[in-house]
Amino acid sequence: MKKILAAMLTLMTMILFSACGNGGNTPPPEEKPAETSQATEPATPENPAPAPTPAPPPGTHKILVAYYSRPGDNYEVGVIQKGNTAIMAEMVAEKTGGTLFEIKPVKPYPDSYKECTEVAKKEQAENARPEIANKVEDWQSYDVVFLGYPIWWSDFPMIIYTFLEQNDFNGKTVIPFCTSAGEYMSGKEINIPQIAKGAMIAQGLGIKGKHCQDDQNYLREQVNYWINGLGY
Repeated sequence: MKKILAAMLTLMTMILFSACGNGGNTPPPEEKPAETSQATEPATPENPAPAPTPAPPPGTHKILVAYYSRPGDNYEVGVIQKGNTAIMAEMVAEKTGGTLFEIKPVKPYPDSYKECTEVAKKEQAENARPEIANKVEDWQSYDVVFLGYPIWWSDFPMIIYTFLEQNDFNGKTVIPFCTSAGEYMSGKEINIPQIAKGAMIAQGLGIKGKHCQDDQNYLREQVNYWINGLGY
């Protein structure tokens, strides 16, 4: 009997010990929040909280819609009189009330699709900066620049680099849009603030160039949806 009682006491002691331990399953205590280096005083009538900076009301932005576009022989659509990006740019300007500006090269690109791709590839390999024949009037008055271009060899046409580098983008927001063989952007647009010093960048839009010629209702829907989302 004594042996049985002793065994029961030993078993109860082991159970109690296990219940008090972590057993590897008990979560650690919550960490104390990090203390800030500077205390914030409560707002009072004598010490009011700073007012948030209000967003500019609709219609107060002065918007430029600058674009480069190439007519002639184009991929999937054949010979066209108005470039794909030009059609998209016109819709952006109509929706935003922005001023259209076509970026015109001093030396136009070839009408032939094959020849144009060869010239574009050579310019990219040489990191060329093709000259622009025209300038934006009253450049400093614009605070938002929608920038349109086709994607050539997974990049901007090199004339877009010329435009970004030769203008002062300090304090301006650049909003890219492009046409290509698919519904995408190249990814190069994230580099715009490094090329156009002082620029900020907002969400862009990529559209399949073919839609600009044969499905403009779809194009307009996409453009309007995008711009509504941006708040312009």
